[in-house]
Amino acid sequence: MTKINLLPWREEARELERKTFLGKLLVSALSAFTLVFLWVLLAQNQLDNQNSRNSYLQSNIAEMDKKVAEISQLKNKKQEMLSRMKVIQDLQGNRSEIVKIFDELVRAVPDGTYLDSLELNNSTFKVSGYSESNNRISALMRNLDMSHKYANSNLTKVQHDARMGEQGSVFDLQMEIERPAPAVSENTLQ
Repeated sequence: MTKINLLPWREEARELERKTFLGKLLVSALSAFTLVFLWVLLAQNQLDNQNSRNSYLQSNIAEMDKKVAEISQLKNKKQEMLSRMKVIQDLQGNRSEIVKIFDELVRAVPDGTYLDSLELNNSTFKVSGYSESNNRISALMRNLDMSHKYANSNLTKVQHDARMGEQGSVFDLQMEIERPAPAVSENTLQ
C-alpha cells in the first residue's frame, strides 16, 4: 500500500483556518471599534445639541427675566401715577371746599369777635381770636354748631384780656370740618 503523507495538507488547512479566524477576529475588532466610534460621535453630537439648546433657553430666560423686571417697574410706575391722579382728582374735587369753609366761618363770626389765627389740620380747624365779651364767644360757638360745615366746636382756652375792653377775652377754639361724602361713580361700583 502506498503511504500518503497528509501532514502538509493538514498543516495547510490549520494555517488557513488560523488565517480565517484571525481575519474574522480582525474584522470583528474593526467592526466593534467602528461601532464604538460611531456611538461616541452620536452621543457627543446629541450632547452638543442639548448644550446648545440649554444655552438658547438660558439666554431667553435671561431676556424674559429682564422683561419681567421691566413689567414690575412699569406696574410700580402705573401705581404711582394712579395715586398721583387720585390726589389730583381729590384736590380738584375739593378745591371749592376751602372757599365754602371760609364763607361759613365768616357768616358764623358775630360782631365784636375778631379772629387772629386759623389752622387747618386734616379735618380739624383751630381758631384763635379776641372777643369783646364771653357772650360773643358763645354766639360764635352756637353759630358754628348750626353751620353745615362745622361740627363739635370745643373751646380750649378763654382768658381775660383788657385790649378789647373790660370784658374782653382771648380764646382758642377747635372744631371739626364736615367733609362731603365722595361722589360714587359707576366705576367704583363695579
